[in-house]
Amino acid sequence: MQNLKLGLVQMDIVWENTPANIEKIDGFLNGMTDLDLIILPEMFNTGFSMDPARIAEGEDGNAVSWMCKASAELQTTIIGSVAIVENGKYYNRCFVASQGDIIARYDKHNLFTMAGEEKVYTRGTKNISFELKGWKIKPLVCYDLRFPTWCYNKEEADLLIFPANWPAKRISHWSALLKARAIENQAFVIGVNRVGVDGTGKDHNGYSTVVNPMGELIAEHINESGLFIYEINREEVDNFKALFNVLHDQRVIE
Repeated sequence: MQNLKLGLVQMDIVWENTPANIEKIDGFLNGMTDLDLIILPEMFNTGFSMDPARIAEGEDGNAVSWMCKASAELQTTIIGSVAIVENGKYYNRCFVASQGDIIARYDKHNLFTMAGEEKVYTRGTKNISFELKGWKIKPLVCYDLRFPTWCYNKEEADLLIFPANWPAKRISHWSALLKARAIENQAFVIGVNRVGVDGTGKDHNGYSTVVNPMGELIAEHINESGLFIYEINREEVDNFKALFNVLHDQRVIE
């Protein structure tokens, strides 16, 4: 099985400014042609805004078009979420752009009612996964991390990914939950979070994280912006499941 070479983009997102954020990400990715998968934060082009009428775009808009263009130019796969308008409804949609095409879409399922997210965005209803270099990968978004039954690895994915805008004041929960999701799902788990103060005054300190299937911390980045590169080994997943496969004993109530 092939290893995956990952690029995690942790950044201070310019509030509701797609061109500025794309320019910033382009600067991080300049010349990086050997990455298999690039992971961006939640709503990487605007920050987590509750004003979709102002920021949302169609799938032919600037953010998604840039993802396709950049993934083709860099010969890679890029994942990140964007506020999307479709048939008069707004979605917090995670896109997977690979080699110039959108190969997967995931609409955030668990909406943050304490901020009123459910009043302006439409809840997704489907778990999805996609394949890359022999890996099965499951995208989820931010607040989904708190809900183990929704994250449960029925797809037997090798890697779960959480783009996020997770505030600093609850970052201890973020760190604990990423490890928990890795342990219970016997998969690598990656969380990519933003840094900086958003347009509502919320502070973010990153803690973008890579956790292996045993729940061991591989990487954690605090209060820094940049592109952070790691390589993960599929054999770690397979060997651990062969030795101690708890997924086969789990009984999920539908």
